[in-house]
Amino acid sequence: MAVHELAGKPAPDDILVNVPRLVSLYYTGRPDAANPLERVAFGTSGHRGTPFRNSFNEAHILAVTQAVCDYRKQEGISGPLFLGMDTHALSEPSHMTTIEVLAANGVSVMIHQGMGYTPTPVVSHAILTHNRDHGDRPADGIVITPSHNPPEDGGFKYNPPHGGPADTGITAWIEKRANTLMADGNRDVLRIPYDKAVKTDTTVERDFITPYVDDLRNILHMDAVRDAGVVIGVDPMGGAGVGFWAPIADRYRLNLTVVNPKVDPTFAFMTVDGDGRIRMDCSSPFAMAKLIGMKADYDVAFGNDPDADRHGIVTRSGGLMNPNHYLAVAIDYLFRNRPGWRPDAAVGKTLVSSAVIDRVAGALKRRISEVPVGFKWFVDGLIDGSYGFGGEESAGASFLRMDGTVWTTDKDGIIMNLLAAEIRAKTGRDPAEHYQALTEKFGDPVYERLEAPANAEQKAVLKKLSPDQIRVDHLAGDPIREKLTHASGNGAAIGGLKVVTENGWFAARPSGTEDIYKIYTESFKGLEHLRKIQEEARAVVAEVLKASGV
Repeated sequence: MAVHELAGKPAPDDILVNVPRLVSLYYTGRPDAANPLERVAFGTSGHRGTPFRNSFNEAHILAVTQAVCDYRKQEGISGPLFLGMDTHALSEPSHMTTIEVLAANGVSVMIHQGMGYTPTPVVSHAILTHNRDHGDRPADGIVITPSHNPPEDGGFKYNPPHGGPADTGITAWIEKRANTLMADGNRDVLRIPYDKAVKTDTTVERDFITPYVDDLRNILHMDAVRDAGVVIGVDPMGGAGVGFWAPIADRYRLNLTVVNPKVDPTFAFMTVDGDGRIRMDCSSPFAMAKLIGMKADYDVAFGNDPDADRHGIVTRSGGLMNPNHYLAVAIDYLFRNRPGWRPDAAVGKTLVSSAVIDRVAGALKRRISEVPVGFKWFVDGLIDGSYGFGGEESAGASFLRMDGTVWTTDKDGIIMNLLAAEIRAKTGRDPAEHYQALTEKFGDPVYERLEAPANAEQKAVLKKLSPDQIRVDHLAGDPIREKLTHASGNGAAIGGLKVVTENGWFAARPSGTEDIYKIYTESFKGLEHLRKIQEEARAVVAEVLKASGV
């Protein structure tokens, strides 16, 4: 896809979202429950949409919150529900709607004091902290966020008592119940006015910042960062982490500057992403252009997306790091510097993450557990300590406390950022310098993700591929070692195909929200070899679709 002419440049006024119109449509839009494009639909990160397409309206939030209440009742979840929100324009009205329904259902709901913003990992941390001490009254959580999506989008995520993203069994139940409610005009939704809902005994304001910030000393060597005088720059990208960085700096006496403290629902301070839209993607060099421009001012700098579950690492030596590169560095460092972890703790990675991680894990003599796309696959391993680390190629990861116990079961961009400062403090080298050293040992892979059009019938075929449908035995000149339709780490269906050789691989997966399929590719033999992998990957997919008659 061609890079837009505005990519990396300050957002012009004419592409900023009209917030009053957006919020008005949230309340006045009437989604059609019979239209698949306007129904509640949970993807890998909850329900997302926009009032401009009647895919995220008050009707959706009323229905899905009531569905969560019904699910809690069915499952006997009797503890508090931790409710967080990010800084998107739709998050605050959605947060209010959610409180109205939770209060009417008698749910004990914990909200950040002063209606403050709450990162996704902070909600996960709060759930797990509560459940560690009150297992008889398990807590769960909701985060109102569309993650890094454009300013006109809204999102709703449910985290059950294990603290991580709900699995497909739970989301399918909630989705079905919500759509049934919405189809009936939400007549069975319980709701009380907001001014009464926030005054009920069951709606409680609490400080979400202090417990999380104080606990950071149990997962990171914060004193080492202070003592080394690491100079840190942080861009919260106008997100929910904005209120956390100053307390972190104060608590641990860090040399840390928040380079952009602004919160603006239009995100007008952003530089435009590669497709010409505003998107708070901290792994995008276009969205992170301002912080990259400051790299010489800091030993290490980093950003987060609006709900702070993703990380973006900027170094003096290498600028913005590719997420795969930083995952490899983090894994290599952590497994060498966390003696309190189980000796058999595995490295968890999604199947579309770089194979350099496999090579790093091999040198560490650690088992690789490769799972399908979605952080939910790491939850159980993080809880019992059998995974020391779980990471996704899309710049999301979490890891264990220093004593080998669980920290969060959702992605935590804050600890991944602070880990970069710890690495700099403890080794004297920034993460990009460490990655360069890894490539000298394991090779320097080239990685790229592509997209191609696919209709519903074609996507259905790709989702249910079997290895025997792939008739080739070589890829870009190398013998094929594996043809995978199920993840090697847990045997779960990957919803697509992965083909692996000694020197490269590709994976093809249909999108769950768009009429496209995605091809992830990597080569350890350079760009020309990568192009051959991509060309042959397209041919493999085309042949399968042709043979299937779609």
